[in-house]
Amino acid sequence: MSPAKRPAMPPMPKPDAAAKELFGAVVPEAPDVVVRPMFGNPAAFVNGNMFVGLFGPDLFVRLPEADRDAVSAMGGGPFEPMPGRPMREYAVLPSAWRDEPDRLREWASRSLTWARDLPRKQKKK
Repeated sequence: MSPAKRPAMPPMPKPDAAAKELFGAVVPEAPDVVVRPMFGNPAAFVNGNMFVGLFGPDLFVRLPEADRDAVSAMGGGPFEPMPGRPMREYAVLPSAWRDEPDRLREWASRSLTWARDLPRKQKKK
């Protein structure tokens, strides 16, 4: 599809103060974890690989397929920063879990453990 015929990209959602506070509370503290912006929202990286982040109010994680399926079965879903184009290996955690920070920390920790085994992201030239 030519750029002229592509539908307009919706504006990137911004997290509110409560979402940012929750993100800070669930991101695992480890010397190899780096927090920086992605999509205009905070995200956490290990070895250059994003493993957890916010997209507006939504918390997403990077997981193996079986864990993504489990998250979906519990009310989560695919992470689609562009409508109709889900990012492989990522899932949005159920919004009902916002009141369960321990549960969110558990999934963020699972995501970190899995992402640590991914190949180190090489910097682009």
